[in-house]
Amino acid sequence: MLFRGSKSTGSSPVDYIIVGLGNPGRQYENTRHNCGFDAIDLIADKFGCQMKKIRFKSTTGECRISGKRCLLMKPSTYMNNSGEAVREAMNFYKIDPSRVIIIFDDISLDVGRMRIRQKGSDGGHNGMKNIIYLTGSDMFPRVKVGVGKKPHPDYDLKDWVLSRFSQSDRKVLEGVLLNTVEAVELMVDDNTQGAMQKFN
Repeated sequence: MLFRGSKSTGSSPVDYIIVGLGNPGRQYENTRHNCGFDAIDLIADKFGCQMKKIRFKSTTGECRISGKRCLLMKPSTYMNNSGEAVREAMNFYKIDPSRVIIIFDDISLDVGRMRIRQKGSDGGHNGMKNIIYLTGSDMFPRVKVGVGKKPHPDYDLKDWVLSRFSQSDRKVLEGVLLNTVEAVELMVDDNTQGAMQKFN
């Protein structure tokens, strides 16, 4: 069940929830599937957010971006169950999906590319698929970070998304992740169209 509006009966209402998708655990650090976590870390660094509180099945922190109070989330449910964390936070804050920004990896985009959308299907991404299924909505604005296609069609998809970048690709990715921070700032400032025009 979804709740509309951004007000909450909790003690600290938020205007936006920003979720980076990934898998918890050191073995998954710097893998293609963890670009969402990497982006959240950069956002937290820029806006002075302490990512220390465990709630909503996530590592969380709060900060102000463009004057808006934002909850940053890194779900600890593992990728395929990301919707459990997102749904729990949305229900607590009674927040509309249009104010929940999801950041995740996309194998259909080359490394060095990103794509912003205001809503849409899961695009074959298991994390987004679970979020849409459990919340009953696909109206989430999202930032898709390119991690590159499989090297050949027979390559196992799971092995690919859990692999790490080459040194040169990682350097390119870092620039895209910095752009992701700027894009999220624009989106929170109610300027998703501007973010799309600048970065798509």
